[in-house]
Amino acid sequence: MSRILITSGPTRQYLDPVRYLTNASSGRMGAALAAAALAAGHRVAVVTGPVDVTYPAGAEVYPVVSTEEMLAECLRLFPDCDGLIAAAAPCDYRPESVARHKIRKNNDALKLRLIETPDVVAALAEIKTRQWIVAFALETEDLRMRALQKLEKKSCDLIVANGPETIHAPTARVEILDPTGAIVANFSGTKEDVSRGIISVINSRLLSL
Repeated sequence: MSRILITSGPTRQYLDPVRYLTNASSGRMGAALAAAALAAGHRVAVVTGPVDVTYPAGAEVYPVVSTEEMLAECLRLFPDCDGLIAAAAPCDYRPESVARHKIRKNNDALKLRLIETPDVVAALAEIKTRQWIVAFALETEDLRMRALQKLEKKSCDLIVANGPETIHAPTARVEILDPTGAIVANFSGTKEDVSRGIISVINSRLLSL
């Protein structure tokens, strides 16, 4: 039995006390992966951004809001885990400064300067010892090539490639690639079915690491 860390859902980067940057990630895949991992006999810790889904009762759930908070919680939990499934969609940018009060209209264009947020998967890859890492790559073009680039850059053991049609949807279609570029599996169907497939691949390919 392994202890698996799963990241799930979106993060929020606030512009002012009421407005924020985010994306449409629902957390459905993260919840389905948690259920599949528990059913396979693993222990599960989920670090989740703000979502409406319910995670399975057997999972440890750690709610966060921002990408920085997600990274901090993952850095705390990862050393005591055997592997990471990075299914979250952290917001990649944040405003350079956050307004203390609500930004009000003034009949002029609002200019925002955005800077990159920390890369959660890359940061965890830097501190991994015996652990394995499986990340998700959601791309709108050159899906396989960009997924492999992400796998290499972030020192992943497997990458799950999928398109934007999976965002906030009950179904998914994914390819799982290994570091050689080989497609080791592909799954389509409900996110519950796809998650069971992903966990089966992890069980067969990574748990002997």
